[in-house]
Amino acid sequence: MINIRIMKMSQGVEWALHACHLLAAIPPGSSLSSAQLAEFFALPAPYLSKHLQALSRAGITASVPGPQGGYRLASPAGEISLLAVVEAVEGTAPAFRCTEIRQRGPASLPPGRYRHPCAIASAMARAEAAWRRELEAVTVADIMATVGRRAPAAAVAARAWLARTAGTGRAAGEVGRHAGSARSPGHD
Repeated sequence: MINIRIMKMSQGVEWALHACHLLAAIPPGSSLSSAQLAEFFALPAPYLSKHLQALSRAGITASVPGPQGGYRLASPAGEISLLAVVEAVEGTAPAFRCTEIRQRGPASLPPGRYRHPCAIASAMARAEAAWRRELEAVTVADIMATVGRRAPAAAVAARAWLARTAGTGRAAGEVGRHAGSARSPGHD
């Protein structure tokens, strides 16, 4: 099997996607602090906090002030695409930037002779467009449903942790019933 790395994203994308997945599982009116999210994933809180702030700036999460404050999703999980999360953390700039090096060096032609876009830049743009379409088509709710099917024990453990941590006083089963079938936090 050939393993070709097409895109390289920061670990912040993974962290932000997992944080959104977990936030989608908390009951309405609840929130999780950046420290609680960091604890759940065993991540350094200051670095995770930076990515949570990026999600807030993008309108994906909302910051809840006060001593019981923290973060919650700003929209339903079914309305948050993976692309929106990726762009909140990485930005919207294209992954490939053509600098037209074909127009330099000993074999270059006068600028007016380059009537068509660079074939390499065109191929890369098509590949990125396909990648973006795929990420736009998948929501946080879709990920939750997949994790619930692939790792049900992890989803149950995560719901139990949320019941204790989110301060709702609900048992794990009640959180799951309240959250609906798509609310399946855990690890895939």
